[in-house]
Amino acid sequence: MSDRELAENVRLHWGKERRFLNSHHSPLTTYHLRNARGFTFIEIMVVVAILAILAALVIPRIMGRTDDAKRTAAKVQIRNIEGALQLYKLDNGVYPSTEQGLKALVEKPSVGVIPKKWKIGGYLPKLPEDPWQNPYKYMSPSQSRTQAGAPVGEYELLSMGTDGEVGGEGVNADITNWNLDKD
Repeated sequence: MSDRELAENVRLHWGKERRFLNSHHSPLTTYHLRNARGFTFIEIMVVVAILAILAALVIPRIMGRTDDAKRTAAKVQIRNIEGALQLYKLDNGVYPSTEQGLKALVEKPSVGVIPKKWKIGGYLPKLPEDPWQNPYKYMSPSQSRTQAGAPVGEYELLSMGTDGEVGGEGVNADITNWNLDKD
């Protein structure tokens, strides 16, 4: 048999088989073709309703936690600044003065007592702002007093909270280094 005859036989065989398959659908294939539809409108609406209920329950819980997250971030930043202040004192024997401020942790002070062993590169890469985009207040010595009248510490770090004003209650309360564990 020549190549040409062989090719003709294969073509005829495939043609007969294709006609047979096209004319004889199995019941299973017919069932799948008849029922191969998408989701109904009601099914989609049920899914959308379920998602809406879940969103209504979850979103208020997430959205209500924004103030708590910002207060926690402020506390973490205050602890980091405290660590830098401790390193400054270890190197120089004193904390920066109120006049020098927290800027003394980033660049060598040029006013007040000039530190002799100030670390090149500083103690912080930059001065952080509190989560409400306000600078932290720094006082050394601390201006706050205990109930007995003694200063609360050698220095005081303060974020004025959500309202940006001294004092306040709840989310507006000030966050200081000496009341970090208060709430």
